Amino acid sequence: MSADTRPRLIETIGRKRLSFREWRGHRPFWGGMLTLLAGIPIMYIPYANLTIGSLTVRMATTAGAGSLIIGVLLVVLGLTMWFQPASRVFAGVAAILLSLVSLVVSNFGAFLIGFLLGLIGGALGVSWAPGKAERSGDDAEEPARKTVAGPVVATHPAPADGPGLGNGLDDLSGTSPTNGTNGRHRAG
Repeated sequence: MSADTRPRLIETIGRKRLSFREWRGHRPFWGGMLTLLAGIPIMYIPYANLTIGSLTVRMATTAGAGSLIIGVLLVVLGLTMWFQPASRVFAGVAAILLSLVSLVVSNFGAFLIGFLLGLIGGALGVSWAPGKAERSGDDAEEPARKTVAGPVVATHPAPADGPGLGNGLDDLSGTSPTNGTNGRHRAG
């Protein structure tokens, strides 16, 4: 194998970067990341010791085990958003609820850091929707919408002396294409 036939480092990194980008695009990546990061301070802060000079302040509370469980569940929900994108709505709602519970259980949601990260991550997980597949060059030639050939027939025609034109397209329901309202009322 010569130096010319081996893949270059830049090409290898570029391919891995593109494959990671594609993987990231098929799941709620940032929602999972923020949810995962929310679990870390919620788990850590109740067991941390803060030392200021010779003074040691212990953050531990009686709900330390509850904080540990909430933090672990948030980490697991973040990983679930990554590796099971079909259950993103459940994971997002559960992350939001656990973040709200952490306000009471875990030192105000780990001093609002874990609470806010979990709330935003859960909302991103719930609101994420998979994108549509890109069309190849062969499918792009098809028209975007199909048109109906032939006359338009109304099911309830309007009388000829009524407010419409009498061609059966104005049925007084506000959904006629001739008056352009499509069932919506205009202001003014």
